[in-house]
Amino acid sequence: MNEERLELARAEQVQAYLDAKNYSAIKELLQDMNPADLGPLFDEFPEQVQPILFRLLPKDMAADVFAYMEPEQQENLLNCFSDKELEEVMADMFVDDAADFIEEMPAGVVWRILRHTDPEMRATLNQLLNYPKDSAGSIMTTEFIDLKQTMTVNDAFDRIRKTGLDKETIYTCYVTDDTRRLEGIVTVKDLLLSPKETQLSDIMETNVISVRTLEDQEHVASLLGKYDFLAVPVVDAENRLVGIVTVDDAIDVIQEEATEDIEKMAAIVPADKPYMRQSVFSLYKSRIIWLLLLMVSATFTGGILASFESTLATFGALTMYIPMLMDTGGNSGGQSSTSVVRAMSLGEIEYRDFFRVLWKESRVALLCGVTLAAANFVKVLIVDRLAVPVALVVCLTLVFTVFVAKVVGCILPIGAKRIGLDPAVMASPIITTIVDAFSLLIYMNIATMILA
Repeated sequence: MNEERLELARAEQVQAYLDAKNYSAIKELLQDMNPADLGPLFDEFPEQVQPILFRLLPKDMAADVFAYMEPEQQENLLNCFSDKELEEVMADMFVDDAADFIEEMPAGVVWRILRHTDPEMRATLNQLLNYPKDSAGSIMTTEFIDLKQTMTVNDAFDRIRKTGLDKETIYTCYVTDDTRRLEGIVTVKDLLLSPKETQLSDIMETNVISVRTLEDQEHVASLLGKYDFLAVPVVDAENRLVGIVTVDDAIDVIQEEATEDIEKMAAIVPADKPYMRQSVFSLYKSRIIWLLLLMVSATFTGGILASFESTLATFGALTMYIPMLMDTGGNSGGQSSTSVVRAMSLGEIEYRDFFRVLWKESRVALLCGVTLAAANFVKVLIVDRLAVPVALVVCLTLVFTVFVAKVVGCILPIGAKRIGLDPAVMASPIITTIVDAFSLLIYMNIATMILA
């Protein structure tokens, strides 16, 4: 909340300077801010004002601020840029940021960008853009420090000083041979703590954890989290170093994947744009398909109720417990599916763990079911003041419904992963629909057996 107030205060201050045409004050204010804060600040102003503010930025900040902007802001600025301004921004951007930015632009804009990019960067951008979406190659940067194991510590520092200015990170350096094969890594800490004449072959770490260019980006992000790396090297099929994935890119991947999973678990088609930048129609399209499918599948519930109409007519008291049973079943299944999907996304559960997970969830289901049934038995007898047979029907149904719901909730995500689907798809809405039908079948059959 404090950040929102600060952002609003800054926007008001900039607006006051704009009204007074005090551009030097705006420039002074902007250059003291972090580039990550300037992207959202620009969004507070009309499109025609944003180019004015951007041109007031110091040249060494402009490219960083541009990389933090939303695609719509970037496209608006591009349309206002002269060719020289475009060349300057592209020359100062890190290549992975430039690739991400180009990926969001229309074809006509991309052509103009590439036309005003130097040949070396253009070739690198084309290489990155050709990797499959969501692969390690698509999120890596080719701007890293490479060293040779025959170098001394002094030689390594000379190379870092010479080439490090334009690199994404200089803390971790990569040792390669003449064919770019990855041989080891060495950190600046290792270099600082070693004598100047020490050869890198004596201090480099040779047990290097790397990923292939086609590796899934989510797996790459999990490696950075698991080993507390600042960057992980990306190699091709012949173990030649082609790039690195840094921790800031991994954080973006984690946020993107988490958002996608949450949307899928809520039966929403994942969107690429932030919520406030989506139109009403795009939100409608992302939701209506799943709602239609779930609505049609829910008609089975009505069919089950219709087939047991005579039982409900004879024992009308049973009707009042249907919502509770269905909701409890859906909640129970949702708990299991959420736990399993999360564990799978963190790599804690594999398909080989299927029976262990099933056994664990079965025992949890039994304990939860019995506890809920006991509490409900007391409630039916004391609060609702109904007969013991009715309480028995409701409570037995609870035990079986919770058991089925939790078993289904753990089976579906694992089964989905096995056949190549995203486990998040098999989350609460689908499980709730399935469990609703099962809970009614169980309820009506138990009622028929005990009360008939």
